[in-house]
Amino acid sequence: MKKFTFLFFAVMIFASCCCKEKNTEKPIMAVIDESMEHAVKQSLFMAGTIDGMEGRLPKTIDKYGKLVTSDSHWWCSGFFPGVLWYLYEYSGDPDLKNYAEKITARVEREKYTTTDHDVGFMLNCSFGNGLRIDSIESYKEVLLTGARSLSTRFNKTVGTTRSWDWNKNVWDFPVIIDNLMNLELLMWAFKESGDSMFYDIAVSHADVTIKNHFRDDYSSWHLISYDTITGQPAIKQTNQGYSDDSAWARGTAWSLYGYTMMYRETGLERYLEQAKGIAGFILNHPNMPDDYIPYWDFNAPDQPNCYRDASAAAIISSALIELSQYDKANSKKYLDVAEKQIRVLSSDEYTAPIGTNGGFILKHSVGSLPGNTEINVPLTYADYYYLEAMMRLRELLKN
Repeated sequence: MKKFTFLFFAVMIFASCCCKEKNTEKPIMAVIDESMEHAVKQSLFMAGTIDGMEGRLPKTIDKYGKLVTSDSHWWCSGFFPGVLWYLYEYSGDPDLKNYAEKITARVEREKYTTTDHDVGFMLNCSFGNGLRIDSIESYKEVLLTGARSLSTRFNKTVGTTRSWDWNKNVWDFPVIIDNLMNLELLMWAFKESGDSMFYDIAVSHADVTIKNHFRDDYSSWHLISYDTITGQPAIKQTNQGYSDDSAWARGTAWSLYGYTMMYRETGLERYLEQAKGIAGFILNHPNMPDDYIPYWDFNAPDQPNCYRDASAAAIISSALIELSQYDKANSKKYLDVAEKQIRVLSSDEYTAPIGTNGGFILKHSVGSLPGNTEINVPLTYADYYYLEAMMRLRELLKN
């Protein structure tokens, strides 16, 4: 049996390398289908690995290549369940559905969390996808409860939801650019419940962020700390980027995705204009590599030898595919870039052979280089947005 298992993974690894060797010459639909099939096998391997780890969810790998897990309180807890839901949507594999339901359930307790702004990431990527794909009625209660929990972090004077609760001796009311992503849960709750509170919070947060987070060139600071008495910005930092004045790649990706999503959800033109401006900053930046996999920070030193960030590329790709449907004047440009990113991420350079990389699909992401954590490793949200980008482009091409 051990010999058979070894031979199986040896064949799978060889096949995965061979099929990706020349994906620049293949039709993009063939690249997507091969990459999705590869992701199915890799994610079934991952799901099998954590199935017996009660309450645990994949996070990254350590320096020895060993899987590192978290409990549901870690902000990334909803991404692997979302990966499984996307792959079930693609393949219809009942094993994936079974794993998706079981592992999604590990995140449910976060619906009561009021001490973390990432409830949107946690629940929308897991329960939100499960509801959308499989119409599981009980998931609605989880999402609505989570949206109510998230709304408790809103401050009327500031006009945003609070991001972090730590470092209170420095930050009075910190708001990070990533927080835009959690507004999608509030917008869903508004549509589901009809309660305008959710809409008002999301729009206020998005508007205040446009006013205070962005520079004239549509780059952004990572964190703004507000004065809760005046509601005005007191500190502007980029603490996960190279410097306070630099453009952190993943933060820029979050902002592009966030305003594209907010335009979809509200139809407000100011969000479309913001998304278009951010897209222009990204695509026209002189430090963007030809393959459109950005350096971890657009202003990072030691280019071109510094780290790339596959997670930022995946988020940008997914956002550009959606934005292409709203900004028709630039639609082809957006889709060309997104396709190139998918092709590169699907190559051997970024896609791990089956049974390796701790079970993660993609390699070479950067969590926080200034924090010396998760540097040049797989990250669960890179896999999630990579699959989302491929599913979105596949749907466009089919139609």
